[in-house]
Amino acid sequence: MYEIAHRVLALRSEPPRDVVVTIGMPYEEPTGEWSCPYRIDGLDGWEHDRKVTGPDSLGAVELATAMVRAAVTGSHEAREGLLSWEDAPSGPRAQTVYVTWDQEHDVAYIAMKHEIVPGEAVRQVVAEDAVLDYGEKGRLLGVELMNASVRMPSELRM
Repeated sequence: MYEIAHRVLALRSEPPRDVVVTIGMPYEEPTGEWSCPYRIDGLDGWEHDRKVTGPDSLGAVELATAMVRAAVTGSHEAREGLLSWEDAPSGPRAQTVYVTWDQEHDVAYIAMKHEIVPGEAVRQVVAEDAVLDYGEKGRLLGVELMNASVRMPSELRM
């Protein structure tokens, strides 16, 4: 599943552990309906991929979100007060990137933020088949990737 959103909840058990909720990218079924995969790791009985189907991609995401909310809040862990939304997640947090792919020229751009304003990249570093764009304070803004069809993971080649 190509992840588009996730949340980490703290489960106050012995030993304490995380409950990770993941929602995947919606995809069109052969029937024309849209499905959205989701997964809840750390709650009893939910440790496998599931999906919901809706009339369009947004509807499928909304249904997946509703299913996750119902599953988490209805779980015995939540009813016993063992789940916490307030605790900071442990470990590193996954970050969203934004990928565009020009298939005709086989060039992809992986942006670290939703929108990069023209002129925001003040320094570029060329490394083999990639160009790294940096902002004013030295932060990576994005990566332009040549030969993207062979260099990008299949989940990003849509």
